[in-house]
Amino acid sequence: MKIVLQRVKEARVTVEGRVEGSIGRGLCLLVGVEKGDREVEADWLAAKVAELRIFPDENDKMNLSVKEVGGSVLAVSQFTLASSIRKGRRPSFDNAETPGRAAELFDYFVGKLREQGLEVQTGVFQAMMEVHLINDGPVTFILDSRLKQL
Repeated sequence: MKIVLQRVKEARVTVEGRVEGSIGRGLCLLVGVEKGDREVEADWLAAKVAELRIFPDENDKMNLSVKEVGGSVLAVSQFTLASSIRKGRRPSFDNAETPGRAAELFDYFVGKLREQGLEVQTGVFQAMMEVHLINDGPVTFILDSRLKQL
């Protein structure tokens, strides 16, 4: 699984002009599920997201997690993160998980974030969505479960 994680002042996702998920201060996650991803990767990523110390403390140092600042999470499924653009001019989506399994693993991941005590909003799986956000910093990280250290 791959995640583009952004620290935000606010974020929302709309489908056909209707707000489906909206948060204030917290994290906006674009989540891509790749073939072969399992629950163990989702477990690791949920723990990493919940505990990652990227919010400023009283000394303006990145020292607090989203949980510690009482922030929320907007998680949006993003299958294009599983693409490859190594060859040619058109992306290949061969590494993307099938929609059914990807939805299952995405929902599992969201459930794990909620088990961490986080308020989580989501978009609509497989819908054409618009993501609106104010990146705070900007602070953006890329998490890849295949590169994790156990």
